[in-house]
Amino acid sequence: MPHSPASKALSHIRVIDLTRVRSGPTAVRQLADWGADVIKVEAPESIEADGALGASRHTSDFQNLHRNKRSITLNLKKPEAIEILMKLVETSDVVVENFRPDVKDRLGLDYETLKKRNSKIILASISGFGQDGPYAKRPGFDQIAQGMGGLMSITGAPGEGPMRVGIPVADLTAGLFCAMGIQTALIEREKSGLGQWVNTSLLQAQIFMLDFQAARWLSEKNVAGQAGNNHPTSVPTGVFKTTDGSINLAVAGETIWKRFVEAIDKKEWLDKDEFKGAKERLENRDYLNDLIEEVTVQKSSNEWVEKLEKVGVPCGPINSIDKVFDDPQVKHLGIAQSIETIPFGKTELVGQPFNLSRSPSSLKQRPPEKGEHNKEVLSDLGFTDNELNDFQSKNII
Repeated sequence: MPHSPASKALSHIRVIDLTRVRSGPTAVRQLADWGADVIKVEAPESIEADGALGASRHTSDFQNLHRNKRSITLNLKKPEAIEILMKLVETSDVVVENFRPDVKDRLGLDYETLKKRNSKIILASISGFGQDGPYAKRPGFDQIAQGMGGLMSITGAPGEGPMRVGIPVADLTAGLFCAMGIQTALIEREKSGLGQWVNTSLLQAQIFMLDFQAARWLSEKNVAGQAGNNHPTSVPTGVFKTTDGSINLAVAGETIWKRFVEAIDKKEWLDKDEFKGAKERLENRDYLNDLIEEVTVQKSSNEWVEKLEKVGVPCGPINSIDKVFDDPQVKHLGIAQSIETIPFGKTELVGQPFNLSRSPSSLKQRPPEKGEHNKEVLSDLGFTDNELNDFQSKNII
């Protein structure tokens, strides 16, 4: 089927998607969901069978990553396929890839080569560790970046050793930053009329996400350690047991501290020297946390959330994923969106986390089957049915 934009916002943009696994597809999903005509380029089934990279396209993960795209197949080891791709470059705005840095050079898909065919083209590249430097040729994996980028050293409970985050956060943030870079380059192109090369890496993204923990080292030479569920500097902020589970509390600042102790009927804590200020509460964190939990275990999570929310103390339940999507506010936000897919029929996938009032995003097109749009995309480039049949017989497509 022809391109059916998921939004008006980027419906004028065509993107060639050469990405695989997660970081690259995450970047491209941002463009596809906002209406870009994304053409996913995959190896023919005869060259690379479904699932060869560890994930079949008929899984929930693949379906969630690759909606709102079209798919063609090209065997990029063949010069004829590279030439077909170059013809597509001439009519496109963006090329996105997450090969190892040397692969695009070997294939002739580096920025200097691409811009000779289209001076307005934007090449976006994601790598594990950067496009050059001593680690450039290393393969990049999310957990490796989490470790090298410092995240695992500050995640988990003190004394229990490094702990990875429960999502591929380096992959996901590298993809999101890549999408931001592409959109920035598209805006700049409106002034200059020229494309440029956008590149990021899992390592850069992970270090950026350290945020204030990184700043504490760079400016104060303070090396953060593991704090478990405790906030590194704001006390009391953490997880506290209730009669039926646990809740999060975020009692930041003196005003909220006073509201909190009044709400739990412990106003006498205001006069305790150990808790008189933020510095003292930080120094006596474990003692204070124990005292708070002696109180919180007397009521259910819902009772505490209702009681504390009424007086403006930030708190919330700790939901399993099924309960997340059953939450009335989550339902109101509509982030779980309906779509028809091949493997699951009518199902729900995760929609975009921000809204535009005039040009909203939608789940418009199901994830494509491999090469599903070969004929319509390549015919638009001027290739005849005979040429397409010839390409197929030669394993070019």
